[in-house]
Amino acid sequence: MSELSAIIESQREFFLSGKSKTKKFRKNNLLKLKELIGLLEENIMMALHEDLGKSRFESYISEISFVKEEIDFALENLDEWMKPIRSKTPISAMPAKSYTLYEPLGVTLIMAPWNYPFMLSLDPLVGAIAAGNTAIIKCSSKSKSTGKLIRDMINSTFSHDFIYVVDNEEVSHEELLSFAYDHIFYTGGSRVGRKVMKAASENLSKVTLELGGKSPAIIDRTADLTNAAKSIAWSKTLNAGQTCVAPDYLLVDINIKEDFIRKLKKALLDFYGLDPLKSKDYPRIINESHLDRLLGLLEGQDILMGGDYDRRSLKLGPTIVDGVDFDNKLMDEEIFGPIIPIITYDNINPILYKIKRLPKPLAFYLFSEDKRLIEKLMYNMEFGNGCVNETLIQIASPYLEFGGVGESGMGGYHGYHGFVNFSNKKSIMEASSFPRPDIKYPPYEDGKLNIVKTIL
Repeated sequence: MSELSAIIESQREFFLSGKSKTKKFRKNNLLKLKELIGLLEENIMMALHEDLGKSRFESYISEISFVKEEIDFALENLDEWMKPIRSKTPISAMPAKSYTLYEPLGVTLIMAPWNYPFMLSLDPLVGAIAAGNTAIIKCSSKSKSTGKLIRDMINSTFSHDFIYVVDNEEVSHEELLSFAYDHIFYTGGSRVGRKVMKAASENLSKVTLELGGKSPAIIDRTADLTNAAKSIAWSKTLNAGQTCVAPDYLLVDINIKEDFIRKLKKALLDFYGLDPLKSKDYPRIINESHLDRLLGLLEGQDILMGGDYDRRSLKLGPTIVDGVDFDNKLMDEEIFGPIIPIITYDNINPILYKIKRLPKPLAFYLFSEDKRLIEKLMYNMEFGNGCVNETLIQIASPYLEFGGVGESGMGGYHGYHGFVNFSNKKSIMEASSFPRPDIKYPPYEDGKLNIVKTIL
């Protein structure tokens, strides 16, 4: 029996003991996790800087504070979440009462990506703990410093039969997915997501897939262009554009295109100066392979701004690309970098038809003051989550479920929705032992059927 096999077995035994299910246990361990994060805050920031060049500010707002707020929200609401939810009872079942309970699933596997290595490892864990599960965590091997920090902090603080972070040097994806789990929570690309789903099907494990895709942003002629430019410049350079819900490409009304591009350039200059590669606030690309992929996408393009890079620091400047259409190689796959392709339109309807024919995106953004257009797009376009006149902020709300649809994923989490996702909704009916009418029991004479028809 391998070490991982033994740990999974010990987690299953621990879960079956019922210890992780109690409200006190859940709250105590959420508090322990929050205190641990506070204690190691500086170390976390250093690790994120080593992996992705993130500033202290960006590390805190996009990763550390996110997890702390999720913990606080769970602690504040766990009592309510764990209460039975009363339901109506049909007259045919009376006398009885009906209700549902959320029960934990069991041993869960959380597979995290490299782009937000701290937040996307521990945010799902908050939901797993709140729901009463045990957890195996797999950090990305690409974000080595943050992965090592998470492994050290979790494995030295929590019992391995409750939470355990695997060693990437010792455990492969294939070995990890060869075991049976009650829930697999994967964040990453669709290629590996398909492998995860295939492996989960062997054991009929529940699966949550948080993938990505090409999320569009439409800038309508009625939009506040200064606001749109600042928001897009920020979201496409936060984490150097390596964000699954960042706008992947822009669709800009031809009537305001030149004005918008001017404001977009100004926003980028205001943020990072004339040489963004030297800005301490501008992050880097995760590794040389990803940098080369992005540079390949820029070959032969009409670059309006940027395109400069530093291979030593793995930085690629914010880059605006004009003259893009749906056949451009920038539209083949998710960009996942600080490249901003602009597609121009003069009639929104053909554009919407083209988007509908593409795989459903994780996010959808619209900048507009036209209430009819806002309603039309929010109700008629298919996507996982969206935002009007801003970008990214929808994922920061613990009140909104975050997740994809189709190619961009399945299942969701954050706040209450994370608790629900890591739970089984169990329906229960408690019937009274009061004697039931004999009409429900055989023999069924013709007269009984007529009575039942009348009652029902």
